[in-house]
Amino acid sequence: MLKYSIIVPAYNEEKSLDLFYKAVTPLMDGLNEEYEMIFINDGSRDATKEILDGLAQKDNRVKVCHFSRNFGQQAALLCGLKESSGQAVIAMDADLQDPPEVALQMIEKWKEGFDIVHGRRKKRNGETAFKKATAYVYYRFMRKITKMDMPADVGDFKLYDRKVVNAILSLSEHDRLLRAQVAWVGFKQTFVDFERPERVAGKTHYTLKKMIKLAESGVFPNTDYTLTFPIKLGVLIGFLSVVCFITFIVLACSGVSFGGLTAWLFPTIGVAVAILLVCQGLANMHTAMIYREVQNRPIYIVSEKINFDK
Repeated sequence: MLKYSIIVPAYNEEKSLDLFYKAVTPLMDGLNEEYEMIFINDGSRDATKEILDGLAQKDNRVKVCHFSRNFGQQAALLCGLKESSGQAVIAMDADLQDPPEVALQMIEKWKEGFDIVHGRRKKRNGETAFKKATAYVYYRFMRKITKMDMPADVGDFKLYDRKVVNAILSLSEHDRLLRAQVAWVGFKQTFVDFERPERVAGKTHYTLKKMIKLAESGVFPNTDYTLTFPIKLGVLIGFLSVVCFITFIVLACSGVSFGGLTAWLFPTIGVAVAILLVCQGLANMHTAMIYREVQNRPIYIVSEKINFDK
């Protein structure tokens, strides 16, 4: 078995791939231990395929999986975990926002006996205030409603021991957020702090739509909070309604005029309908996720694999 596997999802990263290869290779060579680099081309529409094919041709440690279309970063990471053979597996971004030298620090922590080593971002350069704020809120919200010890300020830049990889691959759900599953499987975990630099080239491919989808994959498979929330909300509204009626009765008995019940009718109906629609929508999102699980379609489709027989 190889010592290390580096898995790298790539979507339209033609400007970053050569820079990534040239940055990572000398550092890993300096360890004097066997390793592989697994690139997952997630249905790129630029020259990513041709560049990866060229890297694989000149270096048989470079292994490539080409997806038949874009399936998303989580599917690409899962494919990398499945195809890896290293005793330790490191997931990194192709844009060098995950500094390669930090991966060496992760390896040192792994050799100390830790099974999972998270890269924890102390500073995020080149990212908008909106993205930083939503990430801050999301991780803390996830910890509260899922009751999982999901680390804040970490992404998918991690080192996994082989037994952790096997544990994650044993999970059968289709909608996945790996950083949530890492929290669920447990094992001995630690952190390496780093300052996240700007991209070396190109621009981020994480649109607001993809961020919402990622959040959905983290929340709904890992908690029933959205199903129990309507009950809690119903109890609260019922209590407030009783208080409101008692208040109206007291005011009426005291001869205080407050415009009559008609003035409150339409806004009350509007709020009630909005609450019902929100609650129904939350339940429907759970139902939609169950529907996708029942379909049991593959999480990704590999159209071509290179160098895995070498």
